[in-house]
Amino acid sequence: MTPVHFSFSSAFTLGLMGLAFHRTHLLSALLCLEGMMLSLFIATALWALQFESTMFSTAPMLLLAFSACEASAGLALLVATARTHGTDRLQNLNLLQC
Repeated sequence: MTPVHFSFSSAFTLGLMGLAFHRTHLLSALLCLEGMMLSLFIATALWALQFESTMFSTAPMLLLAFSACEASAGLALLVATARTHGTDRLQNLNLLQC
């Protein structure tokens, strides 16, 4: 494994571990998701550059578009929960309660 692949794999793993183990605030969960998406974007961009094919060059842009949509939806949910519940702590959110 090259050092570049190791750094992107470790960045993705650290984001996943942060998402799994440090779930106190919704904002920290969104930041971990964005870190994971950033590492995936850079990895797919380097993968497309390695193959030097036009077929793989659209994959990073598609991933970046989905990442932007995910970020906007996450921020909209963050604002909505902060307005209704007064905080973004995940322990205060109950999905079974209307």
